[in-house]
Amino acid sequence: MRLMCAVLLCVASLCFFSAAGEGAKPNIIFILADDVGYGDLGCYGATKVKTPNLDKLAADGVRFTSGYAPSATCTPTRYAMLTGQYAWRKKGTGILPGDAAMIIEPGRPTLPAVLKTAGYTTGCVGKWHLGLGNGGAAIDWNGEVKPGPSEIGFDYSFIIPATGDRVPCVYLENQRVVGLDPNDPIKVGYGHKVGDDPTGAKNPELLKMRFTHGHDATIVNGISRIGFMTGGKSARWKDEDMADMITQKAAAFIEKNKDKPFFLYFATHDIHVPRVPHPRFVGTSQCGTRGDVIHQLDWTVGEITAVLERLKLAENTLLIFSSDNGPVLDDGYADGAVKDLNGHTPAGVLRGGKYSLYEGGTRLPFIARWTGRIKPGVSDAIVSQIDFLASFAQLAGYALPADAAPDSFNILPALLGESKVGREYVVEHANGLSLRKGNWKYIPPGPKGAGEQLYNLAEDLSESQNVLKANPSVAAELATLLKQVQEQSRTRP
Repeated sequence: MRLMCAVLLCVASLCFFSAAGEGAKPNIIFILADDVGYGDLGCYGATKVKTPNLDKLAADGVRFTSGYAPSATCTPTRYAMLTGQYAWRKKGTGILPGDAAMIIEPGRPTLPAVLKTAGYTTGCVGKWHLGLGNGGAAIDWNGEVKPGPSEIGFDYSFIIPATGDRVPCVYLENQRVVGLDPNDPIKVGYGHKVGDDPTGAKNPELLKMRFTHGHDATIVNGISRIGFMTGGKSARWKDEDMADMITQKAAAFIEKNKDKPFFLYFATHDIHVPRVPHPRFVGTSQCGTRGDVIHQLDWTVGEITAVLERLKLAENTLLIFSSDNGPVLDDGYADGAVKDLNGHTPAGVLRGGKYSLYEGGTRLPFIARWTGRIKPGVSDAIVSQIDFLASFAQLAGYALPADAAPDSFNILPALLGESKVGREYVVEHANGLSLRKGNWKYIPPGPKGAGEQLYNLAEDLSESQNVLKANPSVAAELATLLKQVQEQSRTRP
């Protein structure tokens, strides 16, 4: 079966490139949202929030119903997407602190490095969260922070070092802090306090948004964060302006490189905590602050598509939108996400969310548009972000080295809506692993006495009925496959 899928994908790829013409190199943009669930967009069934720009993107392209992130949390998803290797194969790829060392080693084949070699100008804008420099006290936040995005293939970067709820709360452009006063140097500490800046734990009266758990260290812009920092006052961001800032930088990258092939990895902060929408979005949804930042995210996507239209690049640009993991409500701040749901279901019909091995953890909105090339429609093909490296290499006409992207498959025809055949199976990662093959979903025995689980997703998309006892041979087959994937060092043929 696996060989047959590979043959079909190969044939479809050859047919596509015969039609597209040799040497065709479209621009590639991947917009990776944060913590957006399967039910958070109008085109996936949401009614309490309005996402006209994303709905139009879906209407003009292919909307996937089985699109996956490699993990149910942020750092491992980003690692797997950029390297083509499951993050669980490498120690130290869990959710990182803000002063972690960079976890992608310079020199290895990565998505930007491969595309750069293939003739693309590469850019990274937005949330990074893959570590920087050599970690801890070895990071010089007051100089050039290396290694960073440029060491793994990005020509340009404008990044949030970790997450919005972690220090340091500054932007780095081409690996230097933006707007830093050299007379006010930055110091960062995790596990120990640095400086005398007020904290949420000791100065809650200074907060404009209270924390519910964690997030009680240094206060920046009236919000207490994870970790401590001092200095860099002139460089600190204002959360309300973050979406505008990174959207402007992404649009500027497109404008600057409009006359040559480019790859843009645009990782939004929305809708991650702290959720602090710009005033023009406050109160615009029926779901409180979390709904308002979904509106802000939709605006962000609209700004990018508008730039492509204005520059007449839509017909030469593959634009993909997805999320890094499933939804979460209370993730450390009292922003009303739970009480203001108003009937909205962030994961749609799926069970689970961020941090979960159930479908809601990794099955996400996943939309691809290439005007004039992708036929609008809906696809049930299983596609994963981990396959971008092999698929985009094919699109760029680049032959991957045998040791590169060990878990990335070329599923380009499926991504372009040209084939109903995507992945044969997908591994889902949270605190452990689960596996989906076809319509079957298998979860092995877990901690605290949790037993094996098997679900028929064709009949039970919400994973409410464990049918393992009635289908022991199916469970055994999937358990064996999952064990093989774990024991192998690679899965790419």
